[in-house]
Amino acid sequence: MPRTRTVIMGAAGRDFHDFLVRFRDDETTEIVAFTATQIPGIEGRTFPPELAGPLYPAGIPIVHERELSALIKEQGVERVIFAYSDIAHVDLMHKASQVIADGADFMLLGADPTMIPSTKPIISVCAVRTGVGKSGISKRVVSALKARGLRAVDIRHPMPYRDLLKMRVERYATIEDLDNYGVTIEEREEYEHLVIEGIVVYAGVDYEAILREAEKEADVIIWDGGNNDLPFYKSDLEIVALDPHRPGHERLYYPGESNFLRADVLVINKVNTADPAAVAGLRAVSASLNHDAVLIETASTITLNDPESVRGKRVLVIEDGPTVTHGGMPYGAGAIAARDAGAAELVDPRPAAVGSIAGTLQAYPHLTEVLPAMGYSAEQLRDLELTIAGTDCDVVIVATPIDLSRLITIPQPTVRATYAVTDASEPTIDDIVAAFCDKHGLK
Repeated sequence: MPRTRTVIMGAAGRDFHDFLVRFRDDETTEIVAFTATQIPGIEGRTFPPELAGPLYPAGIPIVHERELSALIKEQGVERVIFAYSDIAHVDLMHKASQVIADGADFMLLGADPTMIPSTKPIISVCAVRTGVGKSGISKRVVSALKARGLRAVDIRHPMPYRDLLKMRVERYATIEDLDNYGVTIEEREEYEHLVIEGIVVYAGVDYEAILREAEKEADVIIWDGGNNDLPFYKSDLEIVALDPHRPGHERLYYPGESNFLRADVLVINKVNTADPAAVAGLRAVSASLNHDAVLIETASTITLNDPESVRGKRVLVIEDGPTVTHGGMPYGAGAIAARDAGAAELVDPRPAAVGSIAGTLQAYPHLTEVLPAMGYSAEQLRDLELTIAGTDCDVVIVATPIDLSRLITIPQPTVRATYAVTDASEPTIDDIVAAFCDKHGLK
């Protein structure tokens, strides 16, 4: 039987998962290539044959997304499957239109067919956009489970930026584990704050194998989503975070809108720093479009370890990278904290930017007052270090979830910004977890 020649459009995460779950052993489909975007340095590599399986003895090439049209025309590609997250609906349709114009079908996979069932109860924490505050909500959920004497393991959305075969299944339980694996800044931002609290984190490439390992040591598994992607696992409770700083985005981005419509619990986060009218608007649209979901509100409390060092000063703010790049936010927790502390100015990082950091700021021209913490490689870390050192400022606010000074040298005085999710309404996150435990007989 002829195999349908197929390309999976991805960003080193959902694309690999969809392949392993749906196509690895499918003799009716031939995956010609993965395409890559968003993450630097992924293209030009090969998805290894040891993971790809017997149908792909040479592995599968990973090429840049800009090569897609040529692939379709030159290699007889019949179908393109879209498999990455946090893209505006209009941009998604532009990509679909180009694929169709090039002569191939354009396809989105359903949510449930890509979800792996577990032998343990699963709570998923997802969002409608990148940077809504999922990690803080996940941490609260795990803490509530631990308070009930339950072992909760956090499985994090993939960030396979290193050796794909070596990181097939990764377990993080100590800071030394992070050092030994040589993780990127983005990975550290997602893992470190949990590991410090004694929470075991799993991640990697093969999410069925990851799940089976996590099941051995968990009473409950937390799916800790990335960007605004859908869960990889069949969840017994789907919690989805909304952002009142970006009202309306819950209906404008893929697959965030699907998360919004699927959710069992909707969390309006950051209500303490948002326009009350935006919060009210999210309440209304939630009641209208997902009236079966439980709606709760939370605050994102931001703390500076030395606010007096910021008052009246010219401040360079370093923010979580994904939030302010493909998440589209012009600022994050650090900028809010700087203004609240009386900073005289948020310094524009662009004049001092070098190398890949300069390229990132050119690609995201809305970033004029904050610097994204980019560190996907040793070279990019050096570029970040040089950019900070070259910026004319009085103080640097580090608003990433990790202590950057462990990874790079920052010559200016630094102030750490940390943030936590706190309850702002009833029911609370603890109430949600208690009801879940009661339903599943977890004591």
